[in-house]
Amino acid sequence: MPQHVVVGTRGSALALTQTGHVVDALAAAGDLTLETVRVRTDGDRLTGSLASLGGTGVFVTALREALLDGRCDLAVHSLKDLPTGDPPGLVLGAVPVREDPADALCARDGLKLADLPVGARVGTGSPRRKAQLLAARPDLEVVDIRGNVDTRLGRIASDLDAVVLARAGLARLGRLDAVTEAFGPDVMTPAPGQGALAIEVRAGVDGPLARALEALDDRPTRLAVAAERALLERLEAGCAAPIGARGVLSGSTLRLDAVVARPDGTATLRRGLSLEAHAEVDARDLGTRLADDLLANGAAELADLR
Repeated sequence: MPQHVVVGTRGSALALTQTGHVVDALAAAGDLTLETVRVRTDGDRLTGSLASLGGTGVFVTALREALLDGRCDLAVHSLKDLPTGDPPGLVLGAVPVREDPADALCARDGLKLADLPVGARVGTGSPRRKAQLLAARPDLEVVDIRGNVDTRLGRIASDLDAVVLARAGLARLGRLDAVTEAFGPDVMTPAPGQGALAIEVRAGVDGPLARALEALDDRPTRLAVAAERALLERLEAGCAAPIGARGVLSGSTLRLDAVVARPDGTATLRRGLSLEAHAEVDARDLGTRLADDLLANGAAELADLR
């Protein structure tokens, strides 16, 4: 008999689309029957900025509770939403191939960042994006926004000149037509884990599900995000901090670039480091080393890190 697997997901259009991709891949990789259940998180239920809601974990805690109490067998997360520490009893079962992690400008009239008029209103709910936007264009008015992708894009036609969103989410929803500029990391370094999905399971998973997860796991993505998350953990920062990181594996060399910014964009600190990475322990070491370099050069004072 096929192994029956219950998949937990948030109920947003993006979350359901991402989970659908994972379910299809699992079905193709193993002798499984798959059922999807929706779990409502605090991030879906509450309003206000992410920082005011507690930042890291606001989109994942309810899913993790569902995993631990047996209501689902695996949960699909946007990896950038995961707190850096693994909760007791749960493990990261697979990290599939990552989408392009770039941030994307979606602006009226096809405008790029350099073309926006002085004082243009740009929406984002991310302190990291806000800080880097203001570093590039200090004349902008950055407006805090929440809501799903369609809600945010809809505001371009009403009260905003542009919004900044993750290109990966737009790609998964088939909305790349809305992108007027994809930012390079020199302008806007993405969030640690951005563009990647995390498949979280209870420790000790075996059988067809374990084999299917192994087939879905992408080593270059796993090593890159391990470095990014180790940097975030060493800086003792969450998703509300103005910190970006981007890891890329080329052959056996893992390159990690990071930025720490003052929240108002008036100062940024960028550093990069490379080393040979053959396992996750090497990737985490790279992230820790780069974080130490950032701290030695004043990162804590810029971003008020602990």
